[in-house]
Amino acid sequence: MFTSVLMIEKPLTPVDVEFVTTLHGDDQVSFVVLMQPRGDQDRLLRAIDDVALGELPDAIREGEEPEGTDARLPAEKALAHSVEALRASGNEAVGQVVEKHPLDKLKSVVEETGADEVIVLTAPHFVEEFFHRDWASRARHKVGVPVLKLFAHTE
Repeated sequence: MFTSVLMIEKPLTPVDVEFVTTLHGDDQVSFVVLMQPRGDQDRLLRAIDDVALGELPDAIREGEEPEGTDARLPAEKALAHSVEALRASGNEAVGQVVEKHPLDKLKSVVEETGADEVIVLTAPHFVEEFFHRDWASRARHKVGVPVLKLFAHTE
């Protein structure tokens, strides 16, 4: 069985589930989902990304989204939804919310599970990507398995 560690920032949409579950054709996949809550230190970068994408209303509402410790409960709900959606598609899936040291946690999960790959599924982060500070770029130097970066879909 193929094992993928899936890093996400928001709940998987049906399109996301179909996309990640069909990457390996008919092979059975086991997913370990790592959900990172919104961090309050990233508010400015998210607003810049929203403006760059032409989503001005989203940039204005950035301050209304729960962040830091307030983001834990929404992250747990998003994780539960995502794990259930992966299971409903016929795959194995487990998950956990990762609040501290996400790259260290990612590395340890890859090692513990013998994962074959890491999939980072996020919204575009132009500033971080330009400077190679996004999750996928940073993970490539840390985990020792292929890292695939995909852009999440919106509903």
